[in-house]
Amino acid sequence: MMFKDMFGRTIELSPECWTHILETHPEIRGSTDMINETLKSPGIVKRSVYASNVLLFYKYYRHIYNGKYICVVIKILDEGCFISTAYITDKIKRGEMVWKKS
Repeated sequence: MMFKDMFGRTIELSPECWTHILETHPEIRGSTDMINETLKSPGIVKRSVYASNVLLFYKYYRHIYNGKYICVVIKILDEGCFISTAYITDKIKRGEMVWKKS
């Protein structure tokens, strides 16, 4: 699957990565529309404290478990941008603020 983020980058979600996401975070099943929306219109984008080429896109959804974020993690490489994971969370991780919705 291919997505576009808010910065205009094309982001790939490989079948292998999607399988991994569904195995480790089964609650995200059926959420590709929310993954797309999170990449296009996040509330917050942070840079990982562990790798400068990894960004975490967060979007709050009131209807998920009475209010949770979807976090979509992308890796930016020379050969392109790839989703490495996606999950539901109630906490935003530490890291440099790249962008915040005003």
